[in-house]
Amino acid sequence: MRTPRRRTTLIAATTVALLATGTLTAVAAHAAPGCAVSYTVGGQWQGGFTGNITISNLGDPLSGWSLRWSYSAGQTVSDAWNATVAQSGSTVTATNVGYNGSVPTGGSVSFGFNGTWNNSSNPVPTSFTVNGVTCTGSTAPTGAPTTPPSATPPPMTPPATTPPPSVPQTGLVGWATQNGGTTGGGSAGATTVSTASALTSALNATGAAVIRVSGTINCSGMLRVRSNKTVLGNAGATIVGCGFTVNGDRNVIIRNLTFRNWSDDAINVESSATNIWIDHNTFSNGYDGTVDIKRGSDFVTVSWNRVYSHDKTMLLGHSDDNGSQDIGHLRVTYHHNWYDGSKQRNPRVRFGNPVHVYNNYYYNNAGYGVASTMSAGVLVEGNYFENVKDTYHLGEADSGPGSLVARNNHFVNSPAGQTGGSVAGIPYQYTLDSASSVKSIVTAGAGAGRISV
Repeated sequence: MRTPRRRTTLIAATTVALLATGTLTAVAAHAAPGCAVSYTVGGQWQGGFTGNITISNLGDPLSGWSLRWSYSAGQTVSDAWNATVAQSGSTVTATNVGYNGSVPTGGSVSFGFNGTWNNSSNPVPTSFTVNGVTCTGSTAPTGAPTTPPSATPPPMTPPATTPPPSVPQTGLVGWATQNGGTTGGGSAGATTVSTASALTSALNATGAAVIRVSGTINCSGMLRVRSNKTVLGNAGATIVGCGFTVNGDRNVIIRNLTFRNWSDDAINVESSATNIWIDHNTFSNGYDGTVDIKRGSDFVTVSWNRVYSHDKTMLLGHSDDNGSQDIGHLRVTYHHNWYDGSKQRNPRVRFGNPVHVYNNYYYNNAGYGVASTMSAGVLVEGNYFENVKDTYHLGEADSGPGSLVARNNHFVNSPAGQTGGSVAGIPYQYTLDSASSVKSIVTAGAGAGRISV
């Protein structure tokens, strides 16, 4: 929503691993005499988890691959990245996408997915097949938690840096994993919409739903998104002229959409809305904010989005006079976003503490990168700043300063910014990519059309 211009987390993954090694016989064009499979649970929350899988090729080169495993406790896979994943009953099949089918001898390929579990047991699979041949050999599972994790883990101070992972961390991380987690429509049946009227009705309906957007939808105003919704863009899905508003609702996921030419905000989160995940979207040429979060909203993750050809990017807290509602709330994680020439508010923060800004790529931002104001607490770490004359600062226009802690950032033709004060501890687990690698990681993975959903 409009506001005057003003100025100032690590998934050290909880890991469950299984390694299977063995000898495979050649299978047509997909010869693979040897393989190893690593399965890890990178994060787990009430009702959901993120899985990461790496296939290591120990034998002949692969020209394509298909990995299959089965679950024993009712787990389901809801969406994936860097692979196409399908599930029939307990059996899951993951196949390569166009760019990662070839795996040389000694090479590896990785992909990830989000899934659901029963909050009681999330055991690792005990067997994998690659191209129809079982990988047999030693296994060393450490076991997933057998009791549900706490909805709000105690604060922790993880190491400042960890080695970059072999695959972009595109599962749910950050504040949206807290307060019971964020699952959106969960396993509800999907409804595909291709018109403004159908989209409006689906978003505003009561009950859990998965809504798939197809094609380009021209609309106006702000479309309300109710609780327990997952909104997913099919390939090329685009919203033109309007935006989404989450007003007092909770548990909403918005992924893989392109927004342009909106007349207010592209996505507005307000009035104590909680548990929102905004991921892998592209924003350009709108009127006001791309993602504005305000009025006591909380437990939000904004990840892997691209913003270009736009001025006011991401506002957190709309007014200096709203502290009574905002203090103790407005806790948001911004990670792996590509602020591609977006002028200002990347983000601009009031009151929230801690707000976590990590592993984002800032490029040619003519105004400023991050501003911490009105007693906010912002941790800025592991970001890549290129050609940004004002990377981060305290205070903005008439707004007083907040606190800002900066560490492990990478600067190219950009100065280190203004810091001061202290920031509350980050309560969730995360992995920090090396700041010098963030440009390549983010430009390869951020925005719509970079994941399979």
